[in-house]
Parts: sequence; C-alpha cells; structure tokens
Amino acid sequence: MRAIATSCEPRRCWVCCCAQAEGCSPIAQAYQEGRDFVSPVKPNTIAKSIAIGNPADGIYALDIARKTNGNIEAVTDAEIVEGMKLLAETEGIFTETAGGTTIAVLKKLAAAGKIDPDECTVAYITGNGLKTQEAVQGYIGEPLTIEPKLDSFERAWERARTLDRLEWQQVLV
Repeated sequence: MRAIATSCEPRRCWVCCCAQAEGCSPIAQAYQEGRDFVSPVKPNTIAKSIAIGNPADGIYALDIARKTNGNIEAVTDAEIVEGMKLLAETEGIFTETAGGTTIAVLKKLAAAGKIDPDECTVAYITGNGLKTQEAVQGYIGEPLTIEPKLDSFERAWERARTLDRLEWQQVLV
C-alpha cells in the first residue's frame, strides 16, 4: 500500500489517502465496503513490491484514512503503467510499479474531486523503475543500447531530440 498526504500546513489537519493495486487490494476493498477488518486475498498484479495479500497493518490503514477523512483506492495494472509513464513524462522520474500505483490513485482522486487542487499534496515515491522494467515492456519503446562512451551518448541524445521534434511537428500539422 502507498500513501498520499494532503495539506502540509503545520496548523491544519492533514488527510491520508492510500493506494493499492486492484490485483491485490484487500485494504481498499475493506474501505469501500465499510468493513473494520481486512480479508486476505491472493495477489495478482504487476506491483509486486506492494502485493501483500494479508497485510498485518491493514486495520491501521483503514483507521487513519477514516480518521483523517481520506480515501483508499485501487487501480488496474494498466493504470499503474500509465501512472509510471505520467510521472516519467512530467517530472522526469522513472518509478517502479508501487510509485505508478501512487500516481495513478492520485490522478483518480483528483479527477473525482477528492483532492483539492489548491491544497498542498505530497505523493511518496520511493522506488526506482529500474527494479521493475519488465512491467513496462511492451508499453514503451524498446531500450536504446549505447557504448559506454560520451560520443555514443551524444549521438543517441541528438537522435532522440530529432525524433522528438519530428513527433511534435506531426502533431502541429
């Protein structure tokens, strides 16, 4: 499970929203059903690092979300990959699947009006995408392999910039 905190002002109350992958979301299910207990599930998600089917602290997550008027949501594996791509494209951060889950839930909560756009919001992103590269294979382009030399990098960089410019020119036409 991942956390999203809102309202960072020291004298104001904060809200805790939690994120889970739909393929392993026992806490989100309990929250949505209004239960005060978490029923174990069998994990089936690309987000392996947060695929805890019987979370020991699930009741505490339910409690803190409810006490802070927060939310607990789950997203699909496809939404997780889209969250990873969104963070990489907008912030230059390549996160692992757990971070993709956080961003996808943040997007879902914002779209539903459950997060005030004027509030300070903190999304905890702690894992590097190099740990879960297999999760995005087939969703993004093939990796570019270069020689460990500066001129090889510079050629690849210029090619990428040229392709980016061509892509934007096609969009503008």
